[in-house]
Amino acid sequence: MSATPGQGGAGSREGEGDFRVVGSETLLDAGFLSVARLHVAARDGEEFDRHVVHHPGAVVVVPVVTRPDGGSDAVLVRQWRVATGRTLLEVPAGKRDVEGEAPEVTANRELEEEIGYVAGRLDKLCEFYNSPGFSDEYTHLFLATELEARTRAAVSHEEAAMTIERVALDRVDDLIAAGDLVDAKSIIGLLLARRFLAHARPT
Repeated sequence: MSATPGQGGAGSREGEGDFRVVGSETLLDAGFLSVARLHVAARDGEEFDRHVVHHPGAVVVVPVVTRPDGGSDAVLVRQWRVATGRTLLEVPAGKRDVEGEAPEVTANRELEEEIGYVAGRLDKLCEFYNSPGFSDEYTHLFLATELEARTRAAVSHEEAAMTIERVALDRVDDLIAAGDLVDAKSIIGLLLARRFLAHARPT
């Protein structure tokens, strides 16, 4: 199920009526990913081609636990990413590759696979397009709290090799500044989770 423009409840925007996709050709089918050439017609009559990577969409989860001193730690993973050729520090995430599965269900499934927990509470933080310049991948971002331990159920080579790290939320800015945290979804998720928790706590 590929994400579609406007997914997530977004309405029409000014300028959207200026362009129409009038043709599509699949150039590559690579399982959950496909690459298509889209033929676009502009309102002024001009026509042109654009290439799009179709993706089923994703969930991103920021699992947070409370320390005895009252501070908050995020449970992160460090995993090797073939596209970058290096290991990255990230929040748990995964594809929406099960037909009809609700984002919340996918979120807990990914938590169990990657860190061996499920969330007693999930709060939606936001939804976003990851790279709208070339892909329709659409992501649902959750904060996960009230974590319950489960047996970790890694399903890929990368998941089996990943390590789990706890990082204090008040260290996130330093990690970003130092270049230790460079994954976009993780930066978005950690900053929004910290803001959400700051407003949720009584003052």
